[in-house]
Amino acid sequence: MAEKVLSFSREFEVRFSEVDYMGVVWHGSYPLYLEDAREGWGHKYGLCYDDYLSNHVYAPIVDMDIRYHRPIFYATRPRIDITYRYTPAAKVIFDYEIRDTKDGALLTSARTVQAFTDRQYQLILENPDFYLRWKERWKLHG
Repeated sequence: MAEKVLSFSREFEVRFSEVDYMGVVWHGSYPLYLEDAREGWGHKYGLCYDDYLSNHVYAPIVDMDIRYHRPIFYATRPRIDITYRYTPAAKVIFDYEIRDTKDGALLTSARTVQAFTDRQYQLILENPDFYLRWKERWKLHG
């Protein structure tokens, strides 16, 4: 059976505050692009930061890998694609691609991993109940 794909895409405009003196997106801007994509994806699929908080958990990023394939320049309008990667573990994993909207070239690829903690920042090793229900709703199984 094919893996269910939960993805979201959106274009964004590169602002002057996001670039360095060469007019290239500064490396510190990329985590913000990923954050915006996660937020848009969460609204589409019903797994938003408010859902974590209302279920008394946090989901901090514990791993972030960003690969810079080609520079992104000021005043361009690339597209970011985010895809949820299923795991049976108590983690939320996303893959990302940022592409040039003119020729489709891959500019950046990335992956983030979020773990669950309780409100005292202690790691939760089992999937929280609300996350299991969310996985079931989208028929995500191993």
